[in-house]
Amino acid sequence: MSPMQPQSTALLPEPAPMLVLPPLSLYIHIPWCIQKCPYCDFNSHAVKQGIPEQEYISHLLADLDADLAYVQGRELQSIFIGGGTPSVFSAEGIHAILQGVQQRISFASDIEITMEANPGTVEAERFAGYVKAGVSRFSIGVQSFQNDKLSRLGRIHQGDEAKNAARLASDLITHSSLQSFNLDLMHGLPEQNIQDALSDLTQAIELNPPHLSWYQLTIEPNTAFASKPPVLPQDDILWDIQEQGHALLTAAGYQQYETSAYAKTGYQCRHNLNYWRFGDYLGIGCGAHGKITLPDAGHIIRTVKVKHPKGYMDFTKAYLDSRTLVCAEDLPFEFFMNRFRLLEPCPLQDFTAYTGLSVATITAPLARAEQLGLVSLQHQSAQITNQGVRYLNDLLELFL
Repeated sequence: MSPMQPQSTALLPEPAPMLVLPPLSLYIHIPWCIQKCPYCDFNSHAVKQGIPEQEYISHLLADLDADLAYVQGRELQSIFIGGGTPSVFSAEGIHAILQGVQQRISFASDIEITMEANPGTVEAERFAGYVKAGVSRFSIGVQSFQNDKLSRLGRIHQGDEAKNAARLASDLITHSSLQSFNLDLMHGLPEQNIQDALSDLTQAIELNPPHLSWYQLTIEPNTAFASKPPVLPQDDILWDIQEQGHALLTAAGYQQYETSAYAKTGYQCRHNLNYWRFGDYLGIGCGAHGKITLPDAGHIIRTVKVKHPKGYMDFTKAYLDSRTLVCAEDLPFEFFMNRFRLLEPCPLQDFTAYTGLSVATITAPLARAEQLGLVSLQHQSAQITNQGVRYLNDLLELFL
């Protein structure tokens, strides 16, 4: 367990102990999957000798017990069960997790509970059970409907299975308590042309999901693709895919509200909105990250849990791997690194409320960003522009 050590605050004053306590979410990490995809840099582990489901659930709840002081009287606004592939767990296991969480922390009356799911046939057949367990939203990892592309990505499902999973989720919205579902779709795949990318997107739109995550494949370090990089489309093709795809989504009634996310009206992912609005979240499970505000101390801390399942489930050790204080000079960058993922205007009063810093500390970088056409400033708010979205890294560097 790493001690929390205050860091240098020479560039900016320490935030005053008057921070506003943001909304609270919970992230639950289930680290197992059937096989590791070559593009994946998440903390996931291929199943080899079965999954210790019940043992892991007991550790998740013990992990949560250790973090209960961070709740500070709040209700949970959202829960996200991610991985790995959470749908390798049984519906009974998911119910046990959610029931255990609710016994420890109050749920908001309209809580959103999202679970990532593999669109393979076995997982799809379990969807109704997950809804009965308390899941109100699925995020289905489609990636592509083209079998050759799915094989290249190391996915274990076929395009038809993905469509069946989406149709089943749609039917559950009509006939059960399921509120929404998301389709995860990639573009910029190995040797993909514009026609292939737009065909995938068109097929996704035809399934009428309330939410679509549409993002470009990137090669991340320490992945199989990093060691043997595939041939990806050139930048001009990627830009054409993004422009034409955005036009297709807009025409179909989807609104882009985040860098890689589109939704029908009222169906934005509330869990992700809380992340990007610099809300708080507990993180439990292998390698899970958390961000917590401590108003009385005037501090924001970040937590990381032990990464490997064997270490995480070792009773002789703590679940916490590290806990660090976000120092004051890093807060402008951290705040806008999250907030500028969203296309909505950001009230500057939110910066003060959630960091404890004066707006004066960001006046100069915001002015420069406006001068460069990366943000629009009006009515005491800052809104990222299309140019800012395209050159997001350049925009964020202004706050370093």
